[in-house]
Amino acid sequence: MDHGARSRFKSVCVFCGSSAGKRDCYKDAALDLGQELVARKLDLVYGGGSVGLMGLVSKQVYNGGGHVLGIIPKTLMCKEITGETVGEVKAVANMHQRKAEMARHSDCFIALPGGYGTLEELLEVITWAQLGIHDKPVGLLNVDGFYNSLLTFIDKAVDDGFIKAVQRHIVVSAATAKELVQKLEDYVPMHDGVVSKARWEDEQLELNATLHSELAR
Repeated sequence: MDHGARSRFKSVCVFCGSSAGKRDCYKDAALDLGQELVARKLDLVYGGGSVGLMGLVSKQVYNGGGHVLGIIPKTLMCKEITGETVGEVKAVANMHQRKAEMARHSDCFIALPGGYGTLEELLEVITWAQLGIHDKPVGLLNVDGFYNSLLTFIDKAVDDGFIKAVQRHIVVSAATAKELVQKLEDYVPMHDGVVSKARWEDEQLELNATLHSELAR
């Protein structure tokens, strides 16, 4: 798909580190991803911080004219947000609601390099796809082989019978932002889940009601 073509997505959720990492290739990848989202006129949904890779990708999209939505728990705002945060910031009550809101506002997911938090967010949306809760594509921006060991683990889990072979295709990966976004555009959803979307949507309505109640306190 050319950059001028219409994307099948409206918004992309990006999971990434609140650190920029020790190597310039990670910073460059965040900036490249931001440029790719702008070129395809895609909105950004992310964890709401203005530091590290989170800050780089959000500022790149915002400065390029894209809409940026940051979702962050109230308890983390002082720790994770330093300087001037760009775009729209939505405060939520806790980490679970953060992930649920990020997923609700997004059409696909991309993980840049990051640490425990990035991995936790990534694995949760992969698991939701495995269960059939959503059929949104999940992509790894495998910068200089950063996610090679995770992909090797997934292949080992398939070989040893812990993940079905068809579910291996939930995760797509590429070394560059342009290649990865194109793979997400071309992704064909897997239909092997066990949880109905209707039931999941009911749970989301209940979660949103709880969210509004807690934020009103």
